[in-house]
This record gives sequence, C-alpha cells and structure tokens, in this order.
Amino acid sequence: MAARSEVKEVIADYAKWWWLWLVAGIAWILVAMVILQLDESSVRTVGVIVGIMLFVAGLQYLLIAFIGGGWNWLWGIFGIVLLLAGASAMFYPVDAFASLADMLGFLFAFVGIIWIVEAFAEKGFRDFWWLTLVSGILMLVLGFWAGGQFFVDKAYMLLVFAGIWAIMRGLLDMVRAFQIRVTGTIAAQL
Repeated sequence: MAARSEVKEVIADYAKWWWLWLVAGIAWILVAMVILQLDESSVRTVGVIVGIMLFVAGLQYLLIAFIGGGWNWLWGIFGIVLLLAGASAMFYPVDAFASLADMLGFLFAFVGIIWIVEAFAEKGFRDFWWLTLVSGILMLVLGFWAGGQFFVDKAYMLLVFAGIWAIMRGLLDMVRAFQIRVTGTIAAQL
C-alpha cells in the first residue's frame, strides 16, 4: 500500500509540470515559423536561432533527467551534449552555421536516435509513444538524406530542416503535455 501511495505521489509531482511541455511546444512552433521565414543569407541569425533551439532542447532533457525516473542518466547526457552544442552555436553563430551545414546529416540522425530511444522509454506509460517513434524515424531518414547533399544545398536545407525539427518537437511536446496532465488526473483519482 505504501508503494502505491509513493507512486501516486511521484506521478502527481511530475504531472503538476504538464504546462511546461505545453509552453515549450508552443515556443517550438513559434521558432519554426520564424526559421521558415528566413533565407540562407541570414547566416548569423540562423546560427543563433539553432543555438537557442539546441540549448532549450538541452534544458528540456535536463529537466526530464531531474524529475523523471529510470533513464535519468541518459536524459542527462543528452541534455549536456545539447547544452554544449547550443552554447557553442550562440557564441559562434557564423562558424556554427557552417559547421551545422557540414554535419547536418549527423545532427538530424542524432536527434532521430534520441527520439527513437525516448519513444521506447515511454512505451509502457504513454499512449502516443509511437508518435515520438515515427518522428524519430523521420528525423533519422532526413539525416541520412541530408548527409549526401552539397554545402550550398545544405545551407538552405539547414533552414528547412531546422523548421521541420522545431515543428515536430513542438507537436510532440504539446501532445506530451496533455498526456502528462491526464496521467496526473488519473493517478489522483486512484
């Protein structure tokens, strides 16, 4: 009985933060709208925006590591890697743009792998875990496809794919927000 009460308390603590994922999802969609309005001549702006995207994604994973269970160490590692990449991109936006364009395929494949791992980690307690899996697979395919493009094409593709990434992340976070809220409501009724 004590274990059940403890689980209920952990779920309630986690569920009270559901609105953070909703706010993050809306912010990701707004970022996508800004990115998709830019062109490849806005190199510094794109470098800073991509840096902010990476930094915020890192903060999200560190938050998950802090309040989550079981996979804390993995989310913490992802968070630290994304924070470092984001900080580097914000401080050196032109270099970041060129570097990101060169390693675009790797970046999207890495994000795809993170999302696939995240989907399987959520499989037991999220109804829409498959949405994260499908998004991860799409990012992985985009990563392999982007890896074979020329630099000039990559500069433009970086904008488009950063916009796609932000849209998918925003949608996933908004769906996750309401799943967390419903889970908290159900746990409170038990």
